Amino acid sequence: MALTTVARGRVYDWSHAVGRGAAAGTGFNYPQTMCLGKGGTVIVANRGNENNFGMRVNTVRIGAPGEEELLAEFFKWGDGDGRSTWPFGVAVDGQGQVYASDEWHNTISVFDSDGKFLRKWGKTGSGDGELVRPAGLVCEKSGNIIVVDSGNNRLQVFSPDGKFVAKCGKGGSGDGEFNQPWGITLDQAGNIYVADWKNHRIQKLSPQGKFLMKIGQYGTVPVPQGAYAITYLGPYLSTAGTPGYAKAGLLNHPTDVAVDTDGDIYVADWGNHRVCIFDAEGSPLATLIGDAQVMSKWGQQSIDANPDMMKARRRTKSLEPEFRFCFPTAVDFDPETDRIIVADSQRNRLQIYRKVRDYVDFQANL
Repeated sequence: MALTTVARGRVYDWSHAVGRGAAAGTGFNYPQTMCLGKGGTVIVANRGNENNFGMRVNTVRIGAPGEEELLAEFFKWGDGDGRSTWPFGVAVDGQGQVYASDEWHNTISVFDSDGKFLRKWGKTGSGDGELVRPAGLVCEKSGNIIVVDSGNNRLQVFSPDGKFVAKCGKGGSGDGEFNQPWGITLDQAGNIYVADWKNHRIQKLSPQGKFLMKIGQYGTVPVPQGAYAITYLGPYLSTAGTPGYAKAGLLNHPTDVAVDTDGDIYVADWGNHRVCIFDAEGSPLATLIGDAQVMSKWGQQSIDANPDMMKARRRTKSLEPEFRFCFPTAVDFDPETDRIIVADSQRNRLQIYRKVRDYVDFQANL
């Protein structure tokens, strides 16, 4: 079933969902951030919680619909090297090494592509090379790692072995200032995009950290008449219409950002339960609100194994709440497949869309 969003010569087809709730094994547990691996894989940092201790990083091959496959599981909860308390950011370098931040211990751990622990570095503090609640990570082509030092409201650059290289930013709401930043990405030119969480915006910086542009301002999606909340914090749904299309330029605590090969910008608009899409100049294009009308393979396996779950679903008047995003935390764009991958955190799954390039080419020739 293809569900399509069309905007200004762009088409976004919903493809499929991957995952289910699981503290270990084939599923996710409050996915926090993610990054692309090789060969159609996604590496996901799972937040977990104190009740199930599902904290971990897992590598999943997403494939075509129904082809998801768990490849590795590491950085699990616990003490010592290779273990975590609150995993947050994750990134992969050109050699396939995986970097993962732990915001409790203020450290960065490094693993090989199979999840074998290699080394770690990091020290608590506000000086050069010190960290407080490290969040998103991204690897530069040079091999250096940019760390979103969220508690210090700045970015820091480190060598692969953890040596301090550079920093930019400080606390505030001005250009180039941050308030608890979260996710980070790079475009093809090496420009840096940061989800400035409490300033409700995306900031674009040069590769040297100079402010270039900001996108978005604070705002919430209007609640439709007669709407009901999926959780006590939303999102709000109504038979009168679906949420998320109005006021695309407004953001409510954005958590992540991605940039595709055309320069279009994707923002995980966490508090508004949607993904906002902007063009390269920051003008709103469209929103995605989640369209998972087809269950993932792992999700269907859970239902098939539990007759009571199947009966409960049949009694439900509407499954629409299940289709939609609920606090999406991360977004990525795969240039090899033109896929937009969204970490739907409260649903413990990924929702996958595809940007249809044939349509863009057709429109350009009209």
